[in-house]
Amino acid sequence: MVRKMMLPPGWYPRDAEAIDGYLGGFLASGGGARAVIAPHAGWLFSGRIAAKALSALRRDTGLVIVAGGHLPAGHPALFFSEDAVATPLGEMPVDREMRALVREEFLRAGLDCGADDYADNTVEVLLPAVRRFFPGAALLALRLGADRRAFEAGALVAAAAASLGRAAVLVGSTDLTHYGPSYGFCPAGHGKTALDWVKTVNDRRLIEALLSGDGDAVLERAAKEHSACSAGAVLCAMGFASGVRAPMTARLLDYTTSADVQRALGGGYGEADSFVGYAAVELD
Repeated sequence: MVRKMMLPPGWYPRDAEAIDGYLGGFLASGGGARAVIAPHAGWLFSGRIAAKALSALRRDTGLVIVAGGHLPAGHPALFFSEDAVATPLGEMPVDREMRALVREEFLRAGLDCGADDYADNTVEVLLPAVRRFFPGAALLALRLGADRRAFEAGALVAAAAASLGRAAVLVGSTDLTHYGPSYGFCPAGHGKTALDWVKTVNDRRLIEALLSGDGDAVLERAAKEHSACSAGAVLCAMGFASGVRAPMTARLLDYTTSADVQRALGGGYGEADSFVGYAAVELD
C-alpha cells in the first residue's frame, strides 16, 4: 500500500523542475552530519532553510528517518503504516524491517505506538526534498510527543539502525516561535519590536538550549515560551545523535522567520504581525 499526499496544493512543489528550483545549489553540496533539525512550513517560507539542513547530512545512507511532532507529552509514537510514500519524484519505500524493529523496541521500553493516518505537515512537507537529496534511500517516518521519552526514542532508533547495519540519518522536524494574533501569543507587542524579540530572545533561548544539548531546557522553553511546535522531534534528533556518537555536538546553520521572507518578497513588517521562526541545525 502506498501513502498518498494528504496536504493540499501550496505546501510544496508538485513537479521535479520546481523542486529543483527551490533546492537550488544545495543539491551539489553534502555534509557529514547524522542528524539535523529542519522546519516544516510551506516551502515558500521555509524551503531554503530546510534545504540547508538536509544538505548538511551525510549522503552515503540507505535510510532517512524523519521525526515529526505536533503531539503533546505522553502521546503514543505514530508510524506511517504504508509500505511506500508517494512524492512528486516517485515513490519512496518504507523500511518495513526497521519500522518493525523500532516499534518492538519502543514497546519493550514502555513507549506506546500507533498508526499515523493523519494529514500532518511535520513529515509530509519534507518528503519531496528528502527524496531529491536521497533518491535511493528508504524512509522511516514517525511522530513523537513533546516529552523526555522522545530522547530515549531517538537513542532506540539509533541502536535499531546499528543492529540492522543501516547507515541512517535522521531529520527532526520543528518550527520555532509561532507569534502574533493568529497564534494567540503576543507578549512583545507587534511589528518590528515583536519580530526583534522573537529573533534575539525567544527563539535564541530555544536554539541555545539545543546547541548546549540540554533536552530538559528545550522542553521547558517550548512549553512555556511557545518556541517549538514539535519539541518531541527535537529530542528524538538529540537522542539519535547521542546514540550514534556521544557526546553530541550541534551547530546552527541558518535562521530566519516568515516575516523576513515576506519582507524579502516585497511585504513589510506591518503585514507580518503573525509569523513563525525557522532554524537549520546540524547534530553529530
